[in-house]
Amino acid sequence: MTLLRDHDLARAFDHASHTYDRLTTLNPGYRTDLLRSARRLRLPDGGAGLHVLDLGCGTGTSTRALLRAAPRARITAVDASSGMLRRARAKPWPARVRFLHLTAEEMAKAGEGPLDAVFAAYLFRNVTDPDRVLTAVRSLLRPGGRLAVHECSLSGSPAHRALWTAVCRGVIVPAGTLTRDRALYRHLWHSVLAFDTAPAFADRLARAGFTGVRAAPVAGWQTGIVHTFLARNGSTTAGEQTR
Repeated sequence: MTLLRDHDLARAFDHASHTYDRLTTLNPGYRTDLLRSARRLRLPDGGAGLHVLDLGCGTGTSTRALLRAAPRARITAVDASSGMLRRARAKPWPARVRFLHLTAEEMAKAGEGPLDAVFAAYLFRNVTDPDRVLTAVRSLLRPGGRLAVHECSLSGSPAHRALWTAVCRGVIVPAGTLTRDRALYRHLWHSVLAFDTAPAFADRLARAGFTGVRAAPVAGWQTGIVHTFLARNGSTTAGEQTR
């Protein structure tokens, strides 16, 4: 299967935006896992005085997790899908949360940094050039800034690959077919199979210049399928190391 990319993928998300939240509720632990990953950023003082980016915010579920993890932070949430952003903006938010129709590369060109942290959920397997996006993220982050990536990245075990395919064939693709979004959810299935394994994505982060890279599996049925990747932008100061 040819994966959806760029404008085609954004249009598919636009079309699916009106049912996306309902479908994600079918995934046990979806919101809990996002919150756990956001909290793994370990932002001090509830994020007071910090500027944090939610990269690929979708309908705002990841933004809500980030807000709960860092309730005092200023949050900028961006996405390439205007339809998903409309859904996100329609929800109640405090004034310190804003939504922009931008990519990471466009943010970097606009001089939106420096940022203290970046949270990216279910983003990197959907971009055409993950290395280019990582370069943009590094340019946006201040030295020592924190990155958490919450992503469907298989462990490399054949058993986890088989489980993912079974769930997609039995649940995800049929549910997407009912909402007339079959192409998007087939893309979801195959994009995970085609993406880096967890060790390979950790290596990609290190090659991009991130330090202290580690991968942590999520709990529940997605163990070995979804991981949280944590890293820093280059070296840290002594003050950062003690936080």
